[in-house]
Amino acid sequence: MILMFAVILVKIIGALFKMPMTSLIGMTGRGYFNSAYEIYTPIFAIAMAGLPVAVSRMVAESVALEKYRQARAIFNVSKKVFLVVGIAGTLILLIFAYPYAKYIANIKSLRAILCVAPSIFLCCYMSAYRGYYEGLRNMVPTAVSQVIEALGKLVLGLAFVKIIMSAGASQFEKGMTASGGVSAEVFGSTVTDAAQANSVIVPYAAAGAVLGVTIGSLLSLLFLMFYHKAKGDSFSPRLVAASPAPDEGSAIAKQMITIAIPMVISALILNVTNLIDTATIQARLATALDKDFTTVVDMYSKSFNKAVELGRLNISDAGEVVKYIWGAYGTGLDFRTLVPTITIQLGVSAIPALAAAWAVKNKNSMRQTIETVLRAGMLIALPAGFGMAALATPILTFIYGRGNSFEAIPIIAPILCIYGAFTPIIAISTPITNMLQAVGRADIPMKSVAAAAVIKIVSNFILVGIPGINIYGAVFGTVLFYVIIVSVNMISLLRISKVKVNWKSVFLKPFIAAVFSSVTAFITHGIIVRIFPADTTASIVNSDTFGTLAGIFLAVIVYFAAVLLLKGIAKEDVEVLPKGEKFAKTLEKYGLLG
Repeated sequence: MILMFAVILVKIIGALFKMPMTSLIGMTGRGYFNSAYEIYTPIFAIAMAGLPVAVSRMVAESVALEKYRQARAIFNVSKKVFLVVGIAGTLILLIFAYPYAKYIANIKSLRAILCVAPSIFLCCYMSAYRGYYEGLRNMVPTAVSQVIEALGKLVLGLAFVKIIMSAGASQFEKGMTASGGVSAEVFGSTVTDAAQANSVIVPYAAAGAVLGVTIGSLLSLLFLMFYHKAKGDSFSPRLVAASPAPDEGSAIAKQMITIAIPMVISALILNVTNLIDTATIQARLATALDKDFTTVVDMYSKSFNKAVELGRLNISDAGEVVKYIWGAYGTGLDFRTLVPTITIQLGVSAIPALAAAWAVKNKNSMRQTIETVLRAGMLIALPAGFGMAALATPILTFIYGRGNSFEAIPIIAPILCIYGAFTPIIAISTPITNMLQAVGRADIPMKSVAAAAVIKIVSNFILVGIPGINIYGAVFGTVLFYVIIVSVNMISLLRISKVKVNWKSVFLKPFIAAVFSSVTAFITHGIIVRIFPADTTASIVNSDTFGTLAGIFLAVIVYFAAVLLLKGIAKEDVEVLPKGEKFAKTLEKYGLLG
């Protein structure tokens, strides 16, 4: 629960960071920001895959066996291992930064990539502390450090962006005034109009945003170091003295790496795929523009014309057009991960329960665990996803409509709509993977990811290169990727566990309730906006905003009423909640439980 609340808070802070940042630097700047993360994320994920989990598991086992000196030895060894891995990861990123920026992303992304490189070392080293305390079942250090990291990003990242954008605009205005409107010097480059000035400024601003992220990681690490110095691990001297001598450091390191290897392989497959995916999407976008520049521009004419008018897009620069579309796509991806961030906790909680049931071959317990995870996932993901699909444009207008990125909403809305519709599949993919790991078949998710990744890359290559489809081909490829993974893993899980799921309870009832709620949201918003037309570029307090919030509010009421009337919640689902037994008895009394 502590980690869940921390993750939700971090997501909220992240949204508070990305929304104004995107408004300030626009879609082109967001494209440079995304490019830095596109190379950072796979290197970091491969470097870190499995190691924090290995530390946590090894520490927990040692404490359970009262090997307190062993637990401390594991922590000390992990710091050395993570130090080496972190330095190696940072060096690899620095080595590949220039070729990646020049040949795959855009050379203007280089500054942002260099600014994010130290984060690999900082995050690796802090994970030794997080893994240690998680092994001790103390989630507070991890949760607090995550929030500090997010707050550092929010405050410092936005401050740097604001300072850089203001400094660049000031140089442009002063230069144009001094030259009589002929040209100006902005950050060492000569420009003749606002669009060229923006092209020079936003790469620096994106780098400033990334630098805020890196400093946030440093603050998080400092907190963990001070916490450990002040609090330690709470082992009493008597218990430590009575515990057996620890293993050799080399033996501990070997065990740590052995545990992490299977997860590293899975992360390697997934992240190399994402890196290839990123490169091919942007390259194929460029191909689509080369094939038929007019068709692509006409598709997004409303957004492009507004961006050109505001001086935020140089339409004559094909590379900048690609980055603009890529930035809009990245903004849509922000919403794709919202619900899975919550449902991933279901899979984590399912592992010990399902593993125990599998060990003693308790089929009833296995069925109950699998059904509970799937039903809870659908109860959360179906209404949230369908709601995003029904109110895609109003939600984006509410979030971005008053800033610089307003003009990109016609591009982003269809992306959000499609991802919203398929959110239930995306959200349940990780919990199903976790359940396969619990029954000892971690090889199946690895194989399904590999197969789906190949199909996704081929799909993206073909579809994104078609001018009339372009970036929406990447959306289709991502959806296909998750459909394949969930289908293969679900069939395998049910076949291996020999469990027959009650699909009416797990899927059909939440689906019907979600349809009613999303239709309610769509109709409510439509009625309010028709009765009270609003200028969406005006103040945030208008009928469009009111219609969006009212639609969401009524949709929630309709959803819960429909779920209860359809008996879509099982008794065991309620009993696991705080004071759940009392609540379950009340609902059961009125015949509202399935």
